[in-house]
Amino acid sequence: MKWFERIRNVKILLIVVAIVIAIMSLLTSNFLIQDLKREEINKMNVWAEAMRSLRQADETTDLSLVFSVINGNNTIPVVVLDKDGEVQASRNLGVKFKETEDSIPVIKQMASEMKAAHHVISFNLDEDGDVIDICYDESLMLKRLTIYPYIQLSVVVIFVLLALFALFTSMKSEQNKVWVGLSKETAHQLGTPISSLMAWTEVIRETYPDDEMLPEMEKDVKRLERIAERFSKIGSIPELKPVDVVEVINRVVEYIDHRTSNKVVITTHFPNEHVETRMVASLFEWVVENLCKNAVDAMDGSGKIDLYLEQTPKMIILDVKDNGKGMQKSHFKTVFKPGFTTKKRGWGLGLSLAKRIVEEYHKGKIYVKSSEIGKGTTFCIEIPRTK
Repeated sequence: MKWFERIRNVKILLIVVAIVIAIMSLLTSNFLIQDLKREEINKMNVWAEAMRSLRQADETTDLSLVFSVINGNNTIPVVVLDKDGEVQASRNLGVKFKETEDSIPVIKQMASEMKAAHHVISFNLDEDGDVIDICYDESLMLKRLTIYPYIQLSVVVIFVLLALFALFTSMKSEQNKVWVGLSKETAHQLGTPISSLMAWTEVIRETYPDDEMLPEMEKDVKRLERIAERFSKIGSIPELKPVDVVEVINRVVEYIDHRTSNKVVITTHFPNEHVETRMVASLFEWVVENLCKNAVDAMDGSGKIDLYLEQTPKMIILDVKDNGKGMQKSHFKTVFKPGFTTKKRGWGLGLSLAKRIVEEYHKGKIYVKSSEIGKGTTFCIEIPRTK
């Protein structure tokens, strides 16, 4: 559990660092953009002053300087309107101003949008109230710079997500190889002692055919055979076969019931109709057994376990409910992570394997349906019905 918490803390730290970097990048870009906006506003004030000088020019006006300022604006879109709102001139709009063409309504619409954005400089030409409105917009470069940081961050985020996806896929692939190798090796190592035990039971049968312990020994040997079979199937391509689900659950209940105290009561609730689907019986039995064992541990050897089985037209649903210690809501998902355990002894792999069996082999899902501290927990398994 400690190593899992460390990994989670590292992930949180990396996310926080990434968010801080993103915020700093956006703030820096925003400061630069604001400086450019102020610079463009200053340029437009100078340009407007040059336009007023041109409109009020006399023989003493230096027109060369005025035209130099006016013609020097090659980036900022500008529309000059008279007091009646008629277009007098335009610049850098991408639309040429000609009175005889249909471009005037388009330019007027642009000027209206500039006014709505409060990008307008007005001044009086004379005492008679002749007013000129100079409407302007942000330059194309400034607009591009405004959205560039977001595009840059989006590209970075996509790249990071792809890198993380590739990393996690690689890690999961390596993890799967470890699981498969470990499971195959475990099944292989169990094979020799199981064969030996089978031979010894036959020897005992011939020597003491009426021994009362012999049937129990045979059951345990068969139990070991099933365990070896389960490990051998982890990582293999599952061969789904039609299975009576009630029969599988009953085998688990019988096994758990014989190996727990009388203070643990296991009750099954089955539908009246026959429940059958295609599955790997030994692996599904392992999942249910794991949930029941966890329930027994959560109740400290005294309590009640209820198994509710139901079927819908598309799904078979099994709820395993206990009245044990319960768990916090924050643990609903982490209980399925490898290494997570609340026990003093244990590897924290049981529910991780259960999740793998249900989701990857049977295309279903397993999750914590509900839990409350001091009242118990309900796990739910959902498997598609197939025939």
